[in-house]
Amino acid sequence: MKCFLVIFLFASFLFISFTSFSNRFIWFSPCSDCSAINIHNSYAYSATVTNNINEKDDITNITHILFGIGGSAKTWNNRKNYSDLWWEPNVTRGFVWLDENPGENDTWPEYSPPYRVSEDTSAFKYTCWFGDRSAVRIARIVKESFELGLENVRWFVMGDDDTVFFTKNLVTVLNKYDHNQMYYIGGNSESVEQDLVHSYGMAYGGGGIAISYPLAEVLVKILDGCINRYHDFYGSDQKIGGCMAEIGVPLTRELGFHQMDIRGSARGLLATHPLAPIVSLHHLGVIHSLIPLMDRVDSIKKVIEAYKKDSSRTMQQSFCYDVKKNWSISVSWGYSIQLYPNLMNGKELETPMRTFETWKGFEEPFTFNTRPNYIEPCQRPIEYYLDRVFELDNGETLTSYKRIGDYKKQCENENYSPALAIQMVNVTANILSPQVWRQVKFSFVL
Repeated sequence: MKCFLVIFLFASFLFISFTSFSNRFIWFSPCSDCSAINIHNSYAYSATVTNNINEKDDITNITHILFGIGGSAKTWNNRKNYSDLWWEPNVTRGFVWLDENPGENDTWPEYSPPYRVSEDTSAFKYTCWFGDRSAVRIARIVKESFELGLENVRWFVMGDDDTVFFTKNLVTVLNKYDHNQMYYIGGNSESVEQDLVHSYGMAYGGGGIAISYPLAEVLVKILDGCINRYHDFYGSDQKIGGCMAEIGVPLTRELGFHQMDIRGSARGLLATHPLAPIVSLHHLGVIHSLIPLMDRVDSIKKVIEAYKKDSSRTMQQSFCYDVKKNWSISVSWGYSIQLYPNLMNGKELETPMRTFETWKGFEEPFTFNTRPNYIEPCQRPIEYYLDRVFELDNGETLTSYKRIGDYKKQCENENYSPALAIQMVNVTANILSPQVWRQVKFSFVL
């Protein structure tokens, strides 16, 4: 199936052109509360539709999602830029949950998510010596959101104040699942060290956690007791994962939720995005800017420019070859292009280059295969990053990618000379329908 989708994505490109200084073009064709849990039944198969769920058999849209963003009054001004990138006033629904009211002199921006102040959690137990008891407050966001009693909510989605959601793709992913059933959806950490300490079976909160209404209805009944039972757990997401284990609903893993538990540059990872719509990015204030030599927030804005033109294709990888020149080209649409002046097989091209380290700063391991970030300059790809994007009149897009870096000073190999002449890469592609992701259910239940 993956091979089919790679071929499909590649075939949908009409052409790729390369521009040098001389403007030449090269064209390529295409248990106090245990009574709330029935241990004899799996809730994953016995969900009950409640009156608060719209029973009309229609497609889930953004208004059916209630976001709960974990934030702090002291850090919000430094992190709000990330939420402001994806939040759409009067379209998206939800709240930033703060530990206290903002300062009297702070005016809350109209374009930011509205805020609410979390309830007092000082009575709850928290004994994790290396953690922060704010985990208790953040774990209860789903409960406090549910208890607001807002109408027509199908999904509760939690994230952090430095999480960027790609909401169109989130809607596409959630539409794969019956919101009348119990689902717990998200992703793991990229760093094995984190999964070993916390869990492989939980959704990591920074990458986003999606909980269907029927599951939330059961979760809120036992959540406070769970928080006390798992008082030694580090994070809010780990506590929620413990509750899910008691309810009996496993994690449904979606590859587009990105916790981004990495250090360094994410360009090697995002240049080889899995075959799944990108849903979220986290820790954007920790990792390097997505586009080198650009401000962190501005680099995300650049990617979002392409996302707004073709959300389904954003960061989807395709690759092709020029056998006459022995070139291999890997395209992460709307983000970057890697040009290798040698022939590489598909397995190599789809494997992320290790431009990053684990969350604790080690070279590896990760929960996916990686390949070295070559020290030898002539083994490195020539990299291009999104410069401009246009929507054409015929249902296509034109994206331009500009080379960053002075490769002539780094590699003197004469075989690189023709490739080094390329300054700009243009890609024309058909706009990818979200329906393609509904046809392929690329998810894992752990």
